[in-house]
Amino acid sequence: MNDLNDSPDLISQAGQLLTQLKTQIGNAVVGQTPVVEQTLIALLASGHVLIEGVPGLGKTLLVRALAQALSLKVGRIQFTPDLMPSDVTGHAVLDPESRTLRIVQGPVFTNLLLADEINRAPAKTQSALLEVMQEYQVTLEGQTLTLPRPFLVLATQNPLETEGTYPLPEAQLDRFLIKIDMPYPSQSEEVDIVLRTTTDQSGDELPLSNVTPVLTDQAVLGLQQIVSRQRVDRGVVDYAVRIARATREWPGLSMGSGSRGPIALVRAAKAVALMAARSFVLPDDVKRVALPVLRHRVALSADAQLDGRRLDDLLLAILEATAAPRD
Repeated sequence: MNDLNDSPDLISQAGQLLTQLKTQIGNAVVGQTPVVEQTLIALLASGHVLIEGVPGLGKTLLVRALAQALSLKVGRIQFTPDLMPSDVTGHAVLDPESRTLRIVQGPVFTNLLLADEINRAPAKTQSALLEVMQEYQVTLEGQTLTLPRPFLVLATQNPLETEGTYPLPEAQLDRFLIKIDMPYPSQSEEVDIVLRTTTDQSGDELPLSNVTPVLTDQAVLGLQQIVSRQRVDRGVVDYAVRIARATREWPGLSMGSGSRGPIALVRAAKAVALMAARSFVLPDDVKRVALPVLRHRVALSADAQLDGRRLDDLLLAILEATAAPRD
């Protein structure tokens, strides 16, 4: 496992470590390169990820592979209609010996939290994650407990089933830095998946034996600090703001991005720059993250839905119409 040091070639070193990390994840996850890269962007920007995809595409495998490659603790919550907020954050119990309340920490006290099928729990339970995702802490019985760092929520939801599900509140959606649409693999990738999961193993055990740790938790925190220091020209920030503001008046959209939108664009673009071993952000970095950053912050109008228009197509049109800075 590697830790970052203060060498003068720090950006280059970070880029090499991230390449190694993607390689290790690729030892378990076949294909899905954009999904892996967008997940790493969120990790580097200290943001959270909402993954939408049908069952069986490898969402859990991605989380487990990422945790193993980073040597981090992983937790999982299976969201159901009867899940209570205390099942997420924890609760207090009476210690019979001391006759005092003892805090029992919930599954959120981890580094990588898989919130599986998050939209199957009602808003009351989903709201238990608001403080967790925004402030990296939990308040129980008047005590404020800090979560371990790094901390990343990877939530999943099924795009097809609506029975027994609850729409995520806008405040909850806005806490996610990125929303990933996880596609079906190609035919050749699906052949590789079948071969990998049926060779020398039985049952549904995840194929993680070839994933080895390449980064420590301290190295991840170091990478996040480097991302926070990436240089961003005012013109690039202005470009991100103009993209977000255009969503508020664009035909076919009933709701545009709030102020967290351009902030998320810049944060994610900084991570893209580091993955490219650069210390500065380009307008193309903003373009690259625009769809995953904005698609859950805007909404189609009723007319656009009736016309069968796609949200991503409207966002692409906004990017096409918004002039990027040239200098």
